Amino acid sequence: MNKSSEKKELRSSNGSPRSDFDILVENSIYRRDFIHGIITFGGIAFLTNCAETSESSKKNSSKFTFKQIKASTADTVTVPEGYKVDVVVSWGDPLWTKAPEFDPVTRGTALSQELAFGDNNDGQDIFHHSGHVILVVNNETTNRKIIWGNRPDSKPVTSDDIKKGMMAHGVTIMEIKSSNGKWGLLKDSPYNRRITPETKMLITGPAAAHSLMKTAEDPTGTIAKGTWNNCGSGRTPWGTYLTCEENFHKYFSSKKKNHKVPENLRRYGIRRRDKGYKWADIDERFDIAKNPNEANRVGYVVEIDPTNPKSIPRKLTALGRLQHENAEVVVNKDGHLVVYMGDDERGEFIYRFISEGKYNPNSAKNSFLLEKGFLFAAKFNVDGSGKWLPLTPKTTGFASEAEICINTRQAGSAVGATTMDRPEWIALNPTKPELYCALTNNKGRGLKPNEGGDTTPVIGPNPRKRNEYGQIVRWWPKNADHTSDDFTWDLFVLAGNPVVHNNSFAGSSNIDRGNMFNSPDGIKFDQSGHLWIQTDGNYSNKGAFRGQGNNQMLVGDPKTGEIARFLVGPKECSISGLSWSPDRRSMFVGIQNPGKRGGGHWPEGGTSVARSSIIAVSRIDRGKII
Repeated sequence: MNKSSEKKELRSSNGSPRSDFDILVENSIYRRDFIHGIITFGGIAFLTNCAETSESSKKNSSKFTFKQIKASTADTVTVPEGYKVDVVVSWGDPLWTKAPEFDPVTRGTALSQELAFGDNNDGQDIFHHSGHVILVVNNETTNRKIIWGNRPDSKPVTSDDIKKGMMAHGVTIMEIKSSNGKWGLLKDSPYNRRITPETKMLITGPAAAHSLMKTAEDPTGTIAKGTWNNCGSGRTPWGTYLTCEENFHKYFSSKKKNHKVPENLRRYGIRRRDKGYKWADIDERFDIAKNPNEANRVGYVVEIDPTNPKSIPRKLTALGRLQHENAEVVVNKDGHLVVYMGDDERGEFIYRFISEGKYNPNSAKNSFLLEKGFLFAAKFNVDGSGKWLPLTPKTTGFASEAEICINTRQAGSAVGATTMDRPEWIALNPTKPELYCALTNNKGRGLKPNEGGDTTPVIGPNPRKRNEYGQIVRWWPKNADHTSDDFTWDLFVLAGNPVVHNNSFAGSSNIDRGNMFNSPDGIKFDQSGHLWIQTDGNYSNKGAFRGQGNNQMLVGDPKTGEIARFLVGPKECSISGLSWSPDRRSMFVGIQNPGKRGGGHWPEGGTSVARSSIIAVSRIDRGKII
C-alpha cells in the first residue's frame, strides 16, 4: 500500500476514524463472493436494517424445501413439519449381547462401559463396506455429574468409578441397520469395536522415536496407549477414519504441590490439577511429575480403519500437535493430499498440511502420505488476502521437524500466524475449491493474549471485541490450487442477536430474528453443496442470548448467503456430528451432553438419566432430506 492510499483509508465517509471492521467490509464489497448485500452504504448500523429486510424477503424467496422452525427451549429434538426423529443409539447401549443393558441406577461399571457406546458423542462418519453400514463416532468426554450421579456429590468413590469415566472416552465403531424405516445398532456385528484411552496405537511421522516421545513404559517412543477427548473427525480417500484429539490437557495432573509445569506443557493448557477426571489416581502415565513426556504423545490426528477390527490405530504426528477440531482432507488437482485443521483454543491458529507424495487410487500405500509432508499456519490480512506460512526449522527456530510437530503452537507463534477466535470445524465446498471454518467465539478477543503471549487484536476475520457469538470465515486458494501459499478470504456470516443489538453484534445481513444463533461449531457440506451449521454455545436464552433458545443446527446456501434453522436440540445439549445414510434419506446427528447441568432428561423424559445419543432425522415421505 502506498502512502497516499493509506491516508485515504484512515477515515470513513462521515470523517470519523475508520475501524478494521469498516475496512474489512469495504474490501469484501469488491469481492463479489461476499455475503450478498452485507453493506451498500457503509457503516455497521446498516447490518441491522439489512437483517430486517432479509427476514421479510426470505419468507417469499427461500430455496430450501422445508419451513424454518422457531427457536425452542423444550427438552426435545424439534425438526420441521414433515420430518421425524428416531434415536439410533445412546450412551451406555451395549454393542454385544454379552454386555448388560444400561443401568440408570448405577450408570454401569468400567467393564460394561468398555463394551458399550461411549459418552458425549461428537464427530462421526458413515462407511459402506461389503453391504454393511458402519457408523464411527467420537466419544469426546463424559458428563461427570451424570456418569457419577449415583455417588455423593457426583464424584468418583472407587477406582472402578474413575476407570468407568475413562472407558466412556474414545471412539465407538458399530454397524447399524435400518428396519421398517428405523435405524438401530446391530449387536454382535464383527465390525463393532471400542477404541479407548487404553487401546494400543502406533506413533508415526517425524515425532516417532524422538526423545520427547519416549517414556518408561515406551522407551522406543513409537507405541502409545489410547486416545481421548476426540472432537471432530475426517475421512481419507482410501476409506479410513480420522479422529482428532482436542482437549487432552484436562486429564493430566500432579499431586506434588510444588511441581512446576514446564512452559511447553503450559502452552497446551496443562496445569498441576486436572478437571476432575482423576485418571492419574489409577494410571501414573497421567502424572506429569512422574511422566512429563506422556502429554507429548497426545494431541494428534489418529487414523483408524473401521472395516478391519484387528487394525492398529495410527497417531499422525506429521499433522501437528494441537487441540485438533477436525481434519478436512482434500485431494489437490496435482495429486497431493492437503489437510486443513483448526486449533480450538482462544487465540490459536488454522493449519494446513501438504503431503510430500501424491495420492494414487490404485496404491495400497496411500496411508503413508499422512506420515511425511509440510506444515503451514495461516496469516489473514485485513485486505482480504492471506498467506500460508511454512513451519520449518529455519522459520520457527526449532532444531528439527519432529520438534515442530510436537510444539506446533509455538511454531505457529514463531512465524506470526493470525490468532483466531477458536477455530472449530473446517469444511470444503464440494462444488468449488472453497473452504469454510467456524470461529465459535472468543471472550478474550482484544482483551487477552493467547497462552503463548500472542496478541489478539480486533482485526481481519476476528472483527469484534469480546466476541460472544462467533463467525464463519471462508477462503479460496489461488488458482484453485490447495498447495498455493496465497489465498483470498471473507466472512460468510457473523453470528449475532438483532433482538438485543443494533451494531456489529446484531450479526451480518443474513442473520435476522428468525434464524439467529451463537457459537457455530461443527460445519459440514452435503453432496448438494448445502453448508450445515451446528452450534455449541450459550443456551441460557437470556441477556445477550435472549430469543436464541437451545443449541441448534441450521443450513446455509453459499451462493446466496441464506441461512435457515432446521433442528433444535433438547435442554443444555450441544449439536455435534453429522453424516448421511447411503441413500441420503436419513441424516445422523449427534446430540451431545443433554441435561449437562441437570436441567434435562432427554431422550427418555420424565426423571430419567439424560444420555448423549445419535439420532436419525428423515422425511416422513422418505424423500431426500432437502
